[in-house]
Amino acid sequence: MKASRIAAAGTVAASAVLALSAPAFAHVSVQPEGTAAKGDYATVNFKVPNERDNASTTKLEVNFPTDHPLASVMPQPIDGWSVKVTKSKLAKPLTLHGEKIDEAVTKVTWTASGKGIEPGFFQKFPLSIGALPEDTDELVFKAVQTYSDKEVVRWIEPQKEGEEEPENPAPVLALSAASETGHHGSTATADASDAKDTAQDTTEAASSSDSSDTTARVLGVVGIVVGAAGVAYGVLAGRRRTNA
Repeated sequence: MKASRIAAAGTVAASAVLALSAPAFAHVSVQPEGTAAKGDYATVNFKVPNERDNASTTKLEVNFPTDHPLASVMPQPIDGWSVKVTKSKLAKPLTLHGEKIDEAVTKVTWTASGKGIEPGFFQKFPLSIGALPEDTDELVFKAVQTYSDKEVVRWIEPQKEGEEEPENPAPVLALSAASETGHHGSTATADASDAKDTAQDTTEAASSSDSSDTTARVLGVVGIVVGAAGVAYGVLAGRRRTNA
């Protein structure tokens, strides 16, 4: 009896250790390249891992939030994949750079034209998006992953505060505080300012160098004149002594 109890206890303990040590399954996620500041534009990557051993990922659909629509969404070409951007009419038009926008991107779909994402690999799907909303701290996207064996995995479950991560969490893009120097284009302005400062420093250095060269030349000429005057004085003095 004791041996049976010990064996049973050992089995339960081993199962608990395996459950705790088992790695969490990878899922579709989204991360910015750098930061995603409110009111700005950003490049983001949807990272898609293949979780199957006997099938490839052949399609990815990313649905955009309708409560915070984005007027500009541009995909980057990816070898072996075709992309389709779907737009829909907005219930409430946006105003961007003084222009009225009455439609926004609601879905982007990538379809493999080759083998897709094979077992043991992942793929990044980059997008340039903006302008990012200023009245929220995050954007929640819903993604649908399709495998070559027709299996469909829906990454659409929202993360609820205070609860564990759901089995199929939706990708969430965290937004940082708005840039103090303004919206998009601030980096270019800073680069231009740095270039201007560098040019000014170069000009000042060149001016200083020219001034030093000029001073040296003047001193050289003065030295020659003084030397010539000294020689002339010596010759005249010698002649006076001879005549005397």
